[in-house]
Amino acid sequence: MPAIEARRQAKDALFDTFATIARALSSGRRVEIVELLAQGERSVEQVADAIGQSVANTSHHLRTMARAGLVNSRRTGTHVQYRLASDEVLQLWWAMRGVAADRLGSLGTRARAYIGDRGELESISRGELLDLLDRGDVLVVDVRPELEYAAGHLPGAICVPPDQLERLDELPADRDVVAYCRGPYCVYADDAVRRLRQQGRRAVRLEEGLPEWRYAGGPVESVL
Repeated sequence: MPAIEARRQAKDALFDTFATIARALSSGRRVEIVELLAQGERSVEQVADAIGQSVANTSHHLRTMARAGLVNSRRTGTHVQYRLASDEVLQLWWAMRGVAADRLGSLGTRARAYIGDRGELESISRGELLDLLDRGDVLVVDVRPELEYAAGHLPGAICVPPDQLERLDELPADRDVVAYCRGPYCVYADDAVRRLRQQGRRAVRLEEGLPEWRYAGGPVESVL
């Protein structure tokens, strides 16, 4: 085989290997799994329930991601637990999310169809929330499932799972509220803020989720 042809084949193989990562994330459900596992480790059954897929389909997705080195697994009894392989996988998801927001005109329309109009919702940054926490001026509400809250949450955050928003009515009426959930494309915090504002409460959403907060070095508590 001529040297130039051999080098071409070697280059093809190299770049096909790079593309393995893209192929492993070529399904929306797999990208959703990355966001889900960014909240903490989950079993196959828990992932399947969260993304609305069968256990068989979910296992296939997870095995594909594992072969690409994106997730790791461990067995506990009869269950297999999955987690993200590294922070680099999380950064890859954020990079994909950012490029999509910049380059895909349809993303805004589809985000509004899912999340709703955020025009009437006030949000605050990580720095602004840190200032409020330092002053003790705010109630922080974690609007993610209890499993995710247990794996890690903002200091002093109150757990109000998304299927129990009526518990927001029990919060002290004399405190402002900051709600957060999985990230900027998660709807749970929006639902909580809207409910509180309908009651005349001052409530805002954190611009980011727990993974972004943790990655930036923000303090995190855990009950596990």
